[in-house]
Amino acid sequence: MKNKLTYSFIVVFTIFGLSGCTDDFVERTPVYSIDSENYFNSESDYYNALIGAYDLLQSTYLNTILGEIASDNTLAGGESATDVIGWQQVDDMIHTPVNSEIKRIWDFMYAGVNRANYILEFQDKTDFEGKAIIIAEARFLRAYYYFELVKWFGPVPLKETRFTLGDETSIPRSPVEDVYALIEADLTFASNTLSYTAPQIGRATKGSAQALLGKAFLYQDKFTEAANVFETLINNGPYDLVSDYNTLFESQGENGIESVFEVQYTDVEGASFLCLQCSEGNVAVGFSGVRNYSGPIFTSGFSFNVPTQEVVDAFEAGDIRKDVAILDIEAWAAETGATFGTGYEHTGYFNRKYLPRKRSADAAGDLNLTNPNNYRAIRFADVLLMAAEAYARGGLNEDKARLYLNRVRTRANLSDVTASGNALIDAIYAERRTELVGEGHRFFDLVRTNRGSEIDGFSANRHELFPIPFEEIQFSNGNWQQNQGY
Repeated sequence: MKNKLTYSFIVVFTIFGLSGCTDDFVERTPVYSIDSENYFNSESDYYNALIGAYDLLQSTYLNTILGEIASDNTLAGGESATDVIGWQQVDDMIHTPVNSEIKRIWDFMYAGVNRANYILEFQDKTDFEGKAIIIAEARFLRAYYYFELVKWFGPVPLKETRFTLGDETSIPRSPVEDVYALIEADLTFASNTLSYTAPQIGRATKGSAQALLGKAFLYQDKFTEAANVFETLINNGPYDLVSDYNTLFESQGENGIESVFEVQYTDVEGASFLCLQCSEGNVAVGFSGVRNYSGPIFTSGFSFNVPTQEVVDAFEAGDIRKDVAILDIEAWAAETGATFGTGYEHTGYFNRKYLPRKRSADAAGDLNLTNPNNYRAIRFADVLLMAAEAYARGGLNEDKARLYLNRVRTRANLSDVTASGNALIDAIYAERRTELVGEGHRFFDLVRTNRGSEIDGFSANRHELFPIPFEEIQFSNGNWQQNQGY
């Protein structure tokens, strides 16, 4: 059996800090501390530092859930209008630079950048066989974290070695173009160095790097470059659509043929004594669960991130994905006898893809914090739809665009799209919404295609980006200017 990469994370509260962490492997629990330049003297040092860089991926549960709540797909929900107030503000588009949830995204992503940069800063210190793979994965991870930062905040401080105290007053926010240039360079290196088979389940591959590179090109409207990368991946990669969509978001569907990159979670308690979000599990799953639920298959949660009637109605008749993506709790209760409570902004619908599932009676830790549901960060269906979009919006090849779009629709039991021009582009947009609902992409899909006005409360020239946290602006002593409108 292949070892599966698992990791825990410790919060780093500023972009300039780097704390130690412990990480678990199958039949192995190394404990290490990265705290000085007296490191990187052996292969195991680099290997353990790499785990630390992967470690912060688990924090992206927050990016995922807020990417839905910020969009027109879901409402914040929860217990009341003041339950996780930062989410409620984002949902209503009234968020400000004083928002602890937005600040956590900034903190977590820069902690990931710093850990990757630590490895790369000392990449030449010690030689050993296989080091190039570790360096390529570190560059993939740095690109992943910077990509999250640039899509959330726009121009951001950019550095290829560790951030240290004082940088906030001397390093400017780099233009978006410069951030993307580093992302492209990192992912090109990773895609040229890695293979399609990972050394361990959960680690980045050539396909992961190609998919994220194509996505970075697409976000910049570099349609030819995006199409070329996606075409190479589609033709040469080992990926395909799973035949049974019902299995895709269940435990047996993890790390399968459709998974291009997947964030690994476990049911280990983790360092929850430090913070709510320090669990090894996917915290977003518990937050999205049905309040006071009792019944088959699922367990209860906190009723956040509730789908709207609008997104439910977006599914075409006969689309087999609807019942996998959306749980109609009233219909489910009538069918199974389940009981449930209702929370704030109750719509009657829940994000079924990431609802907490029942586990064995001896499952470890707080069941709401240790849900082991992996996050499918990049799926092959997403790759096909991004390729279709690049071909159509770039005016490159509508036949290819329809081919990849209809490949996804055929799996969903839907008829082929035959449209051209803007109608074809609109069909691709619609397909992305129903295929990827609940997976955190919707807000950014709307913004990057100039459709943010579809979100209630959205203000143009403001809400395309999120505000730089107030504390960071203060610490910079005037070096960093706030995003427009905040």
